[in-house]
Amino acid sequence: MKNYTITVNGSVYDVVVEEGAAGGAAPAAAPAAPRAVPKAAPKAAAPAAGGAAGSVKIEAGAAGKVFKVEASVGQAVKKGDAVVILEAMKMEIPVVAPQDGTVASIDVSVGDPVEAGALLATLN
Repeated sequence: MKNYTITVNGSVYDVVVEEGAAGGAAPAAAPAAPRAVPKAAPKAAAPAAGGAAGSVKIEAGAAGKVFKVEASVGQAVKKGDAVVILEAMKMEIPVVAPQDGTVASIDVSVGDPVEAGALLATLN
């Protein structure tokens, strides 16, 4: 089970997602809403293949498809700035920078399918 806190139109919801549940995962609190914004920053995990250039990893919080790449390599970003936008269940989910930094690599392209925890980008 994974716990997420999302903000939808200024309202904060705690959502619990069970992985591998029969019939798919369902949120425990809020109904699906477009442009749900994750409040918590992605967690760092084991290094992924592909030779990531930066030391701060930005990973997918949920499985989906890359809808848009908001940042580019060399761009300065602030904590909370959207770096990649994923599409999952007809929602656009911004994946944000966990801290201030410079984008060192973008490891996905628009249209790529991604799993939860997949490396999307790195920061220095």
